[in-house]
This record gives sequence, C-alpha cells and structure tokens, in this order.
Amino acid sequence: MKVNNTPYRTIWPASDGWAVEIIDQTKLPHHFETVRLENLTDSIHAIADMLVRGAPLIGATAAWGIALAMHENASDLALQSACEGLYQARPTAVNLRWALDEMRKVLDPLDPSSRREAAYARAMEITDDDVEISSSLGEHGSKLIKNIWEGRRRDSIVNVLTHCNAGWLATVDWGTALAPIYKAHNAGIPVHVWVDETRPRNQGASLTAWELKQHGVPHTLIADNVGGHLMQHGKVDLCITGTDRTTRTGDVCNKIGTYLKALAAHDNNVPFYVALPGTTIDWTLRDGVAEIPIEERDADEVLRIPGMCDDGVVREVLLTAEGVTAANYAFDVTPARLVTGLITERGVCAASESGLSGLYPDLA
Repeated sequence: MKVNNTPYRTIWPASDGWAVEIIDQTKLPHHFETVRLENLTDSIHAIADMLVRGAPLIGATAAWGIALAMHENASDLALQSACEGLYQARPTAVNLRWALDEMRKVLDPLDPSSRREAAYARAMEITDDDVEISSSLGEHGSKLIKNIWEGRRRDSIVNVLTHCNAGWLATVDWGTALAPIYKAHNAGIPVHVWVDETRPRNQGASLTAWELKQHGVPHTLIADNVGGHLMQHGKVDLCITGTDRTTRTGDVCNKIGTYLKALAAHDNNVPFYVALPGTTIDWTLRDGVAEIPIEERDADEVLRIPGMCDDGVVREVLLTAEGVTAANYAFDVTPARLVTGLITERGVCAASESGLSGLYPDLA
C-alpha cells in the first residue's frame, strides 16, 4: 500500500541486510515514523507496546525477532529464551505462537552455526507469504461486496462497517478485513466504510481512517456506539472485522466491542463476516468464550487519551477525575452463531467446524 504515494510494507529488511524496520503505529495518525529493530529486546518492545499490532503482523515481527536473536546468539538456550520472551509479549494472538513454532521447526534440528542464515530466510518467507495470503483473502472477500453492488442500481454505494484496524497496518500488506474493501475499490466498485473509533486505543480513528485516507477510499469515522443505529436505519450493507484467534468451531476473538457489533448485525439482518488467514485458526480450541485468554491491559489506556493540540504538539490528557479506577479488557469473543461467514485466503466458508475443515483439511 502507499503512504504519500510511496509503496510501503509494515515490516521490511533494513538496507544493511541484518536489521529490520517497521512503521511505528503508536505515532499515527499525526506522525509517520519508522523504527529500526536490531535485537530481541527491540522486537519484544515493538510487539508488547504495540508499535506493531494485528495478529498477522505480530507473527511476522516475532519471526524477525527470532532471526535477530540468532544474529546475536544462536545457542539452544538463546533460541528457547527468545521464543518464551516473544510469546509473553502478546499471548492472545495465535499468529504469534504459530510464527514461533514455524521458526523452531526450521531451527531446532540445525547446528547453532547454521541457524542465523536459516532464521533470516524463514522470516522472509513468512513475511512474503503473508502478503500473498492477504491479497488472496481480499479477492475472495471483494466478491461479497461486488455481489451486493450488482444486485442493486450500479450508481449505488456499498456501505461496510468495520471495527478496530484490520487493514494493511495489521498485516504485512493489504490487510484482512480491509483487503476486500481495497480490492473492491481498486476494481471501481463504489464502497464507503463506516469506521468505528474503537476505544480505548482508538485504532479505528488513528489507523483505519488514516490508511483509508491514504488509499483514497471514502469513509466516515463514527463513535463505537453508533453502529447499531446505522444498521437499524439501513445504512450498513455488511460488516467485516478481523480476528486475533478463531477456534476450530468458528468462534472469533477480536478487539473488544466486536461482539456487540455482531449482536446488532444479527438483530438487524446485516451480514457479519470475519476475515482471517488460516494461521489465525487455533485448531486446539473448541469454545472461544471458555478457552481463549483475554488480555487485560493497563488502565491508563482507558483513563487517558493522546491527541494533537492546536500548537501541533501531541499530548496525553486525563479523561476522568483523579483516582478513578478502570478495567481494560482488550478482546471479546463472538460466538460462531453470530457470524455469517469467514473470509479466508482459500475462500469463504461457514463459521463452523465443518466449514473450516472443508477449506483446511490439511490442518484440521
């Protein structure tokens, strides 16, 4: 995708050939800055403090984190320690664990002297594969948008509601929930996006709206609680969100507030789709509500908010009275019964065990 007309991925090898660079998403939307990752500590910081976020990008960053760790020390103990440190950075996103497992499959059998080169090669494969997966997912999902458009007057606009950020900033490129939107827009289909602000970290307001603007996709930012009202008045044609972990039965764990959007969509007969790569499916789990660990983050994310002041300086302000306590649950689980379908790189399927196993017989 493009930033100020320059193509960017969200993570890429540095020009020196051993470090990597990322877009610092904590600085968006007011400042576009890149950060260099040179070691394991840098990689853990980037994931834990959300310089990178989104399940696929977290996985790719973790893979590069292992490569950087092997650049410093390729011993068995260093490999084990690196995997443990990276996993604890964001335990909810299953892509993180998947990426670490993929790296260990390659590195465990090797002599430490061979691990550095192999780690860099596998991290690059994971990065490139993610781009192809997101592009393919977008092609399948864009057909849903095209079908709605072709089923009505051609001068009409297809309105899509999304939650949090599941665009190219959440992957290496293209995105998950936004990939179908970008593909439809590029194909000339008139599409408009209702962008949930997504409190408390405001990924919709600060990231989704920013990247849609960069790509020229029409969009409107809304407060999180507006979605149900829009659906009641026929202003939403379909919802598409991403997911950080999906069970083998089709339950989806995503940014807090997704469940409420699914309930509103169900009540108003609005199709509710979830876009995900196969790497986000956790085949070991059946009941998302009971089995998926929900990350609880710092209360200050609820109590405080950053913004650009009139003098051009970004400052953080307190939203409440001093001493107010807050709970900050980062994710919720939407049961499969509320999901119209799952959009994957292999096609669209029902949110069910049979639907997923039909697309992924080699993994189920």
